[in-house]
Amino acid sequence: MKATGVVRRIDELGRIVIPKEIRKNLRIRDGESIEIFTDNLNQIILKKYSLSEDYSLIIRSYIDSIYTTLKKDILITDRDKFIAIAGDSKRKYENKEISNYLSELINNRQNTKSTDIEGIELINDIKENCSYIINNIVSNGECIGLMIILSTDTPIDAIDEKVIQVASQFLGKYIEN
Repeated sequence: MKATGVVRRIDELGRIVIPKEIRKNLRIRDGESIEIFTDNLNQIILKKYSLSEDYSLIIRSYIDSIYTTLKKDILITDRDKFIAIAGDSKRKYENKEISNYLSELINNRQNTKSTDIEGIELINDIKENCSYIINNIVSNGECIGLMIILSTDTPIDAIDEKVIQVASQFLGKYIEN
């Protein structure tokens, strides 16, 4: 466990403030949930909560099925990292932090696409030359991540666009329930 040297008092309602520097380093935003654990040493452990971690098995099976049909890479992110990937991009991106560009798409709830092969920064400082579609995954009115279809050799088409719209909506609704 990493020591921070920060000490905080608990207020009369049982609340503590997590310092801004720690929230920034861990990419914890206002309104996000934190899991609370205790261990056998009577330590309290706080962990950034990710809804998508609870559903990783179904998400992986779901995108593997889509990949089998489309033959284009499918990438799923939460708000911080790639959590599930089907296709050739798996070794390159799995469990890596997403780029600032993708974080901005999530924060602005913006979808985007390029039918031409062009560079996109999926992780910071590395561009991937591909055509792509990126859709937000929205659950309970909050953008919880992205679904990305990318192809390095064939252009993205209208069918791919419909598939990602339906698939990202399905994942959002599935996680709501």
